[in-house]
Amino acid sequence: MATRYYIRLPEPAKARGSDPDLAFKSEGGEGFAGELENALRTPELFERWKAKQDEPDEVDQSLGAVDLNSTVTATHHDLYIDLVVVTSLPGSVFKQRLRLLAGSNWQLSDVKAA
Repeated sequence: MATRYYIRLPEPAKARGSDPDLAFKSEGGEGFAGELENALRTPELFERWKAKQDEPDEVDQSLGAVDLNSTVTATHHDLYIDLVVVTSLPGSVFKQRLRLLAGSNWQLSDVKAA
């Protein structure tokens, strides 16, 4: 079953993970949405993160799950960006990907069944 997550990036310029190789590169809402959608639909971000681990072969493979039907839409406001994410990925996988991309510079404002 899919879940709808309502995410706010209160300071988009600071929405960057601690590892620049894995973090958001975009500046605007559509770019953030596209990067996050790609991270949920493909194993690319997971594989790059896994390769950086001390013991890549010991990483829990369930963290590499993907949802080809994930969607992310963005609404750009004057000072912040809202993202609406619809995915069937487990919350732990979704949040891990978002932390890699944005660090702790995001807020979860609501979660609903999609």
